[in-house]
Amino acid sequence: MTWTSAADLRAQVQKLWDKGDLLRPLVDGVAMAPLRLRLVAPTSTELAERFEAVRAWMRDLGCHAAGDSAPPYRIAMRTFRHRVLGSNAVPEAVWLDSLDAALALLGKKAEAQRFAQLVQTTRTQQPAVLPWVQQRPLQALALVPVWPRLLAVVAWLQAHPRPGVYLRQVDLPGVDSKFMEAHRGVLSSLLDLALPAQAVDPSASGASQFARRYGFRDKPLRVRLRWLGAGAVLLPAAAEADQDVTLSQAAFARLALPVLRVFITENEINFLAFPHMADSLLVFGAGYGFDALAGAPWLHACAVHYWGDIDTHGFAILGQLRAHLPHAQSLLMDRETLMAHTQQWGHEPTPVLRDVPRLNAKEQALFDDLRYQRVGSSVRLEQERMGFGWVQQALAALPLEGRA
Repeated sequence: MTWTSAADLRAQVQKLWDKGDLLRPLVDGVAMAPLRLRLVAPTSTELAERFEAVRAWMRDLGCHAAGDSAPPYRIAMRTFRHRVLGSNAVPEAVWLDSLDAALALLGKKAEAQRFAQLVQTTRTQQPAVLPWVQQRPLQALALVPVWPRLLAVVAWLQAHPRPGVYLRQVDLPGVDSKFMEAHRGVLSSLLDLALPAQAVDPSASGASQFARRYGFRDKPLRVRLRWLGAGAVLLPAAAEADQDVTLSQAAFARLALPVLRVFITENEINFLAFPHMADSLLVFGAGYGFDALAGAPWLHACAVHYWGDIDTHGFAILGQLRAHLPHAQSLLMDRETLMAHTQQWGHEPTPVLRDVPRLNAKEQALFDDLRYQRVGSSVRLEQERMGFGWVQQALAALPLEGRA
């Protein structure tokens, strides 16, 4: 077995640093207990038979070094008796007696001092967030340059709970909306600790819902749509023009049109080229995001048709849409369409392998064939690669009435 070298001892302490274990005591203010490092030393046989190698090993550990060249750890020795060489002292254990010794071994004293100052500042200004500092000391250390501004944001929200303004309107030195957006993850952790429960909306989670979680105004969700029918129009002043309109989520939710069918497509060219259809509305999809549609109760009274790519992600998006609109039907996402366009197949880079809920039996069977590559290797058929005549034929076959 290889004997423990000075580099091995340093690597052991580096692991403690990387886990944050050397900085955590600075949060509690508790002195680090002496730490015994793992030492693999020569056996009695090796001591007798490889005495010169043992002496070189001891020099590497710094056993006889003095002054500035002495290692920061303490080496406990034991006496070894050799029948020819007599009594000799050899290392038996290596100890770090203090945090300073561990930091000196790694050359981390300056970093630890910066962290200690951060802890003191936090203890004075926002002691409620110290548990986060203790849990993630290295992340906190990396944030030293911006930490005062993060604490200032926490203090501002304590003074203005659920402010009802945009992030841009928070007026603090060195703090703007880009700063807050860049540090939403850390700010969320700090604010959850520092704010009263009534100032936090627990139903809003994740970076994308930061504003709603803490009561800021958020950029309104937008819905892009086209009116496909004749007679009624979305914008009377532009009755002769193509009715391609973008509305806020609130305006979309209040729409009052003679809509029987709503189509959702993920491809912009398909959105623009979609044929005119009586009493029908077309919505430009948003991938996996359907929050803008969720607040429109009138959609539940319409037939809803979702047209996505025939690949695993297309079916995953369909499943997510049905979480909001359980009655939504897939359009042109069937085996017949896939097999009719074999020359247009492409490659799906990262197929979805997890189970997808809310698919019907035929959709589930095709999804399984795609994810398990029974049809081919990572097959996908994108919407825009389908023959337009095929699309028109499928639309013409749809029933004229709305939702049954």
